Amino acid sequence: MDVTTIPAVPGARHRKKRLGRGVGSGHGKTATRGQKGQRARTGEGKRPGFEGGRNPLIRRLPKRGFRRKAGLPTRAQVLNVEDLNRCTDGERVTAERLRQLGLIRNEHTPVKLLGDGSLAKRVTVIVHAASESAKAKVTQAGGSIELIRIAPKTA
Repeated sequence: MDVTTIPAVPGARHRKKRLGRGVGSGHGKTATRGQKGQRARTGEGKRPGFEGGRNPLIRRLPKRGFRRKAGLPTRAQVLNVEDLNRCTDGERVTAERLRQLGLIRNEHTPVKLLGDGSLAKRVTVIVHAASESAKAKVTQAGGSIELIRIAPKTA
């Protein structure tokens, strides 16, 4: 047994209502639209959210938050010095490697290294920005920091 062999239940299928096809159809003359008025006309012109002229809900509710304007620099992802202890000694740490380690979410947005914690590994860190304390801690551990220049956005 499959779907094609199941018999139709009586009354399950309805014929299409043919509107405006004469008095004998039962849906002639006004074609179930009632008498005159906005809803009787073609194109029934009310946009979604229209409340008959009163102040609509979308305008009654207060606005919240803001939209970041285009052209502003994107916010950098923060990475602390202590997080670099998850890398191997002598490793060259790029944004792709930080993404693999789960330290940042996206390798395409800028990364800023901050100086929270201590570093026990000698690593070369390639980031877009670093604080003075982070630079000092990385060089003290025998590593180095290479800064990537962020290209300005052109409209």
